[in-house]
Amino acid sequence: MLDRITPVILTRNEEPNIGRTLAQLAWAGEVVLIDSGSTDATVPIARLFPNVRVLERPFDSHAAQWSYGVAQASTEWVLTLDADYFVSEAFVRELASLQPDPASAGYEAEFTYAIGGRPLRASLYPPRPVLLRRGMFEFYQDGHTQRVRATGPLQRLGERIVHDDRKDLRNFLARQKIYMGAEALKLRATPLRQLPWSGRLRRLRIVAPLAVLIHTLVIKGAILDGRAGLHYARERFLAELLLSRELFRH
Repeated sequence: MLDRITPVILTRNEEPNIGRTLAQLAWAGEVVLIDSGSTDATVPIARLFPNVRVLERPFDSHAAQWSYGVAQASTEWVLTLDADYFVSEAFVRELASLQPDPASAGYEAEFTYAIGGRPLRASLYPPRPVLLRRGMFEFYQDGHTQRVRATGPLQRLGERIVHDDRKDLRNFLARQKIYMGAEALKLRATPLRQLPWSGRLRRLRIVAPLAVLIHTLVIKGAILDGRAGLHYARERFLAELLLSRELFRH
């Protein structure tokens, strides 16, 4: 099965992450990396790996960028990875053992969130489709991120992917400022009755950051994960605070 899979990765200034991520993909005949104008060492690092093909494309939206990246693959299946995803040997063994049904559009995975290499017991990061059969899905933009619309059933992988972003807090806040601007546009444009409970909570603005902080620390148990858990809770609180600011601005 591994020879039928092409990993596809999007990058922009991922120097702290990309080497670690690509090192786990030596099993792939080719890795397609789409860079959107990195100004750090992301591209030089990627070109050190002989199985990586680096392409550059100006960023317009996540959905368009992913659609372009998937179109460059020559295999039946694509493994869509963020630059801060860590694929374990156990995960690769599961990929190798898969025998997908002809009607299957793909597989989604759960994630273990890590801070500086330390796994957290839980997070707010949702499962998402990662292994997809070309021709049986499409990407569409939903707020600040892309979603997958599949034309066949999606199954759940047993092994998890590790999300471990090693970029600093300043970089995190710069990205979240952009993401939350797009998320605010989506929340304002959607009638309240059509929003999920989380979206309705976010529309309350002042309440949402505090609710997310308490939920992360207590319900998800981040307070039991020491400094790593407190760091994660702070990130989620600051992200929601940026969203509330964007909603107040309009």
